[in-house]
Amino acid sequence: MGREEQIEEREVLDSIFPDEITDISETEYRISITLDLPDDESEPPIILLTIRYPEDYPDKAPLLELAAPQGSSPHQYINVAEDKDQLLQGLEATVEENLGMAMVFTLVSAVKEAAEQLVEERKAAAAKEHEEAVLAAEREENKKFHGTPVNRDTFLKWREDFLKEMEENRVREEEERLAELKKARIKEPVKLTGKQLWERGLATAGQEDGDDDGVPTDDVQKLKVGDN
Repeated sequence: MGREEQIEEREVLDSIFPDEITDISETEYRISITLDLPDDESEPPIILLTIRYPEDYPDKAPLLELAAPQGSSPHQYINVAEDKDQLLQGLEATVEENLGMAMVFTLVSAVKEAAEQLVEERKAAAAKEHEEAVLAAEREENKKFHGTPVNRDTFLKWREDFLKEMEENRVREEEERLAELKKARIKEPVKLTGKQLWERGLATAGQEDGDDDGVPTDDVQKLKVGDN
C-alpha cells in the first residue's frame, strides 16, 4: 500500500514542479525551491530539498535533507549550510501532523515559508541595527551644539575665565604698545649742522668751531654790527 501512494504522490508532484524536480532513484528525488523575497535586488536564493521514501511512507516520516546548489554563493541573510538544521527542526511538527497522508507538497511549502520568514527577520534586525547606529551617531553629533547647562556655579566659572582672558589680553596689548614706543625712541639721532643749531637757538656765543656747512661765531658778530 505504501509504495502505491508513493508513486501516486510522485506523479502529482511532477505536475506541480515540472522544472524543479529531479529523480535520484525510484524512491528518492530532489526539489529546487526558489525563495520569493520582495524588494531584494540580489539573486533569489535557492534551497534543494531531497526526499527519500522509507518503505512504509506515508505512515512513517520521509527522510529529508537540505542543501544549496553547488557553486552558489550564500545569500546575505541566509546560508543553507548553516541554517539547514534550524529549518529541518521546523518541519518536525508538520511531519507529525501529516503522518498517514502524502505530505511532500506541504513540506516544500513549509520550508519555503520558514526560509523566507528567516530572511525577513534578519533583514528587519539588520535595518533596526542600522537605524540605531544612525541615531547614535546623530546624538553624538547633536552634543556638539548643546552647551553646558547654565547655573550659578557654571556662570561664575565662565565669568572668572572671561575676566582672566580679558586681563591677559590687556597686559599683552600694553606690552606690545610699550615695545613699539621703545623701538621708536631708539632710532639714531639726527646730527645738526652749526647753521641748524644757530637757527634753532642752540648755538652758544662762545662756540668757536662749526661744521663745514655752519657759520663761524665771529662772522655772526660782524653781521650784527653791520646791521646797526
